[in-house]
Amino acid sequence: MAKESKSLSFEEALESLEGIIESMESGEIALADLVAKFEEGSKLLKTCQSQLKEAEIKIEKLNIKTGELEDFEDALGV
Repeated sequence: MAKESKSLSFEEALESLEGIIESMESGEIALADLVAKFEEGSKLLKTCQSQLKEAEIKIEKLNIKTGELEDFEDALGV
């Protein structure tokens, strides 16, 4: 991975994570490489989760400012 995962946008991190998952699922990776891919994927997953949480907090703050106290998950229909 050229960039550190923390400096990637959500979309870049997700795309990299999807590529890692596809390569791991192919079954054509040596065990040592598989472990390295797993570590890289774990970092990318944390980056995505962190960025999603930040977005959730921003949306909740915006809802409070506008007088809408709707829960984030309710707004998404989750």
